[in-house]
Amino acid sequence: MLPQGVCRILCAAALLAGTGAMGQAGNPTSAANPFFGSVTAQLRRDETLKLSLDDAVSRGLKNNLGLKEAESDEKTVHADKNAALQQFLPTITLNGDIGLYQHDLAAQGFGPGVFSKFSGMFPGGVMPKGISLITKDDLTEGQVRYSQTLFSGPAIAGWKAAGSAERAAHFAKMTARGEVVQQVATAYLHAIAASSEVDNATAQLAQDQLLLDHAHAAHEAGAASNIDELRARVQLQAQQQTLLYAQNTQEKDLILLKREIGIDSGQKIALTDPAPYSGLAEQTPEEVRAIAYKNRQDYQNLQNQVVTYRAIHNISRAQRLPTLVFNSYYGTSTVNGAGTHGNFVAVGTLYLPVFREAGIRGQEDASKAQLDGVNAELADLRNHIDQQVRSALLDVGASAKLMEVAKSNVELATRALSDETDRVDAGVDDNLPLVTAQATLAAAENNLVESLYQFNVSKLGLARAAGVLELQYRDYLGR
Repeated sequence: MLPQGVCRILCAAALLAGTGAMGQAGNPTSAANPFFGSVTAQLRRDETLKLSLDDAVSRGLKNNLGLKEAESDEKTVHADKNAALQQFLPTITLNGDIGLYQHDLAAQGFGPGVFSKFSGMFPGGVMPKGISLITKDDLTEGQVRYSQTLFSGPAIAGWKAAGSAERAAHFAKMTARGEVVQQVATAYLHAIAASSEVDNATAQLAQDQLLLDHAHAAHEAGAASNIDELRARVQLQAQQQTLLYAQNTQEKDLILLKREIGIDSGQKIALTDPAPYSGLAEQTPEEVRAIAYKNRQDYQNLQNQVVTYRAIHNISRAQRLPTLVFNSYYGTSTVNGAGTHGNFVAVGTLYLPVFREAGIRGQEDASKAQLDGVNAELADLRNHIDQQVRSALLDVGASAKLMEVAKSNVELATRALSDETDRVDAGVDDNLPLVTAQATLAAAENNLVESLYQFNVSKLGLARAAGVLELQYRDYLGR
């Protein structure tokens, strides 16, 4: 049988072996993904809270629920490791007591008939009178016990497994920190994109209002038909709907961001950082993959799991070894103050496993299978990292090209709108081409906002694939 402390360590190691980053859920709630929740540290205030990207990430690393759970798991494993240390430390117990005792000799079989048998031992063969069958005495005792396991193969191997489990908890916590940075930065960038869409919709609404005013004045003057005014009014109302939808999306994005970093959902915040835009130095898959093998916490964690399961395998094998335990005892007693008598015992016990080979061999085979499985997972993870790195590089390259195309589309749509405005002002065209040009420009601007967001998210994904997100997200975003 394995020591209880070792069993707890192994259970913790098995749980942490399956710990990984949680992906984005379709419905972002902390019930499905703890990284969408937090411990509220910023209560609601009347003034607007200004929030930069660095502030948001810092708050997330302090308050995010997913990271809090990972930190609690690490503390639990550390406490279990300390408990497992007791397997190697001596156990010393001290006990002392003093008491007054009263004994009924008759109840214990020493009645008058028994005493009469000993009358010949007294002078004249007559027992003294006044001997009471109720006696009283006071007893003072002191005891000390010492016990220590001098050698135990399972305990030694279990201690090594405890160290591996503690490292696994640390790697899981660091992986959670990376998850927090990615979630918070993505939410912040998405809120910036939503804010840009609100600004674009507001500007477009102002242009549509001017178009309606112009069409109405022209209609009143008889220079334009009623259909032009109706068309402009429909365009204005459609843009009002677009603005309302953009504002609603922005508010929900801000609520999600506040939930992730520990700010009360009702607190008003203002994002101070604009959407970052910067190119990224070209990197090869081999370069990024080498960085990932060195820095990714999940890869280091899986390497550590190999050590953990190797230690578990050694525990199973070590159960064939003998266990040597030393126990000692010393006690002293004083009755009615009539001197002290001491007792001392020292015992060494050697436990040899007999007729347990079938059970030990079964545990050994099971642990060997687990070790082989983790080694296979480690080999697969190396290939998975290579896949993630190459995919992330492709995403960065593609999103950069898409953003350049989106910028060009905005420039072309702006020129087209300007030309069409001149044609309408000159009376060459009615306002139908103008409305179409405005809608084209609005779509191009929204596409540019989305392309910039996707470009920044893809750079965050590359930093995450390389395992350097927490330390270098500013560099990847070009801030």
